[in-house]
Amino acid sequence: MGKKIIVVNAGPRKGWNTDTLITEAAKGAEAAGAVTERFDLFKLERYTGCISCFGCKKEKNKGHCICRDALTPVLDAVRGSDGLIIGSPNYLGDLTASFRALYERLIFQNLTYNLETPCCNEHPVPVLLIMTSNAPDTAYLDKLQNYQQTFSRFVGPAQILVSGNTLQLKDYSSTDWPWTMFDPEAKKTRHETVFPEEMKKAFEMGKTLGQ
Repeated sequence: MGKKIIVVNAGPRKGWNTDTLITEAAKGAEAAGAVTERFDLFKLERYTGCISCFGCKKEKNKGHCICRDALTPVLDAVRGSDGLIIGSPNYLGDLTASFRALYERLIFQNLTYNLETPCCNEHPVPVLLIMTSNAPDTAYLDKLQNYQQTFSRFVGPAQILVSGNTLQLKDYSSTDWPWTMFDPEAKKTRHETVFPEEMKKAFEMGKTLGQ
């Protein structure tokens, strides 16, 4: 039986950059024989980030967030999986609030505050973290690498993929969007030439995860 890969979309826009790249990564995992299960965080009912109840620090609950809400099935699915593909756009220099909510809950449940065994995760789950951004690829690389390190320490070995200078609109000339910061032609050219290569890379990284 193939691996089970959890796919999480922490962005709101269907059919756009983040959605496209995680979909390609999922296709890659499936091409390798894996089974995928997808969660779209913006479609879930009410949930929060970590509420600092420290329930996961009790011996009987270690490795399990005891807060019950719409993220509980996601946390349970990740915990029982063989890999995690998660993608988010960059909002104001960070990943989305939806991503952060899951990230806090996913990491903190495995953090023990114990010097001898700081992480109680006995089932490492490899992670592919994808970020899209209208800034250059390297603009927030340090932040993404910090996420990568924390995922690697508390969830499983993590890889990252960044897609920068993304196309945000189909038509930048519309008077509804009087944006003067961007070069529409450069955006379009990049989307037509570079983004397809990033799709291929996402596919291959997903394929590796699913093998």
